[in-house]
Amino acid sequence: MEIERVQAIALLSMSNDTIPLEFIRSEKEQPAITTFHGPVPEIPTIDLSDPDEEKIVRLIDSACREWGIFQAVNHGIPSDVMSKLQSVGREFFELPQEEKEAYAKPPGSETVEGYGTKLQKEVEGKRAWVDHLFHNVWPPSRINYQFWPKNPPSYREANEEYTKCMRGVVDKLFRSLSLGLGLEGHVVKEAVGGEELEYLMKINYYPPCPRPDLALGVVAHTDMCTFTVLVPNEVPGLQVFKDDRWFDAKYIPNALIVHIGDQIEILSNGRYKSVLHRTTVNKEKTRMSWPVFCQPPPEVTVGPLSQLVNEENPTKYKTKKYKDYMYCKLNKLPQ
Repeated sequence: MEIERVQAIALLSMSNDTIPLEFIRSEKEQPAITTFHGPVPEIPTIDLSDPDEEKIVRLIDSACREWGIFQAVNHGIPSDVMSKLQSVGREFFELPQEEKEAYAKPPGSETVEGYGTKLQKEVEGKRAWVDHLFHNVWPPSRINYQFWPKNPPSYREANEEYTKCMRGVVDKLFRSLSLGLGLEGHVVKEAVGGEELEYLMKINYYPPCPRPDLALGVVAHTDMCTFTVLVPNEVPGLQVFKDDRWFDAKYIPNALIVHIGDQIEILSNGRYKSVLHRTTVNKEKTRMSWPVFCQPPPEVTVGPLSQLVNEENPTKYKTKKYKDYMYCKLNKLPQ
């Protein structure tokens, strides 16, 4: 029987110091060849506790135009809330395989929710060195607890507490994005669903890999949502593509990493950039990350905001329902 889960493949691979062929990337993707090792520019770090709102808006606007990503510090989420989120996620992935499989994404399911390995079509049949767990955490009407682990017992409480804290940060980010675009503070969030905005939690689990020079945890991609708020563990691995080079992101304890996604690029008519990023893996240590994708409800239509379109800056993107955008993205179809 073919072993599907990367966690199980990793255990076998460690003993013979090789990885299966389908995990070996082409030379144009291998991290050993493509990572830039010169002086690395640092991803912008923004202090969200600064009392000068105009300054925060200016810094976020600059980061979104230049990078499409920034690290948020002093964001107001208590460090113990973040560490509990990480602790219960790690405990889930340390459970016996058959216990994790109880949460597996149902075959042929329309949703991405559940425990799994493959997410989207991969060109050339290659595979990424990662297992994952997806489940919605907000709004309550979109939560399906069948995908929330019962073990560890504090899993639900830790996720609910984190979500409650994070929603305040997300609202602040939406307001800053609106103001940075020269709009009233409520405009961007309302354009993507307002209070119906969905928060999709994902846990990425990248087990140790005997050949981190050849494999990728997640291949180069942009996030399809509005933006992603991510908590990493202390094992580095995030890389960002800028100026035609792949750079390592610096790990900052207790920072949130904010990725601008496709819907913000579309809404802003290209002013803000959806960041191209990927993940490398580690030979000795397990890397994990907890991204929350802030996304429009499936039926919400997203296109360039009319206030940002004029003769000098015509519409650059199609307007479409988020569910249709998602379908095209996951199936590698043109938008």
